[in-house]
Amino acid sequence: MKEYQKQVDEWISQLKIGYFKPLEMMARITEEVGELAREVNHRYGPKKKKETEDSREIEEEVADVIFALICLSNSLNLDIDRGFKSAMNKCYERDKDRYDKK
Repeated sequence: MKEYQKQVDEWISQLKIGYFKPLEMMARITEEVGELAREVNHRYGPKKKKETEDSREIEEEVADVIFALICLSNSLNLDIDRGFKSAMNKCYERDKDRYDKK
């Protein structure tokens, strides 16, 4: 994720506005997650798209969520790699016997 964080930072750094404030970014993340949820619902749920609605790919919506999360992380000087490693350690240690294995 370091490379992605670097890419996002280089792009944001060229803009006068810079990173939004953390609460503004949380609103943006919420909006992006909503768009992802809507697309998943259209694809796998009961609500189908109207003929006038654009088709968006789920992977693009996931990427928009990741981009917004990276913006928040960068603005707060967070190391996503370290955070993700910690999250995976929870899976491997705390939750290792929580679910039935295949």
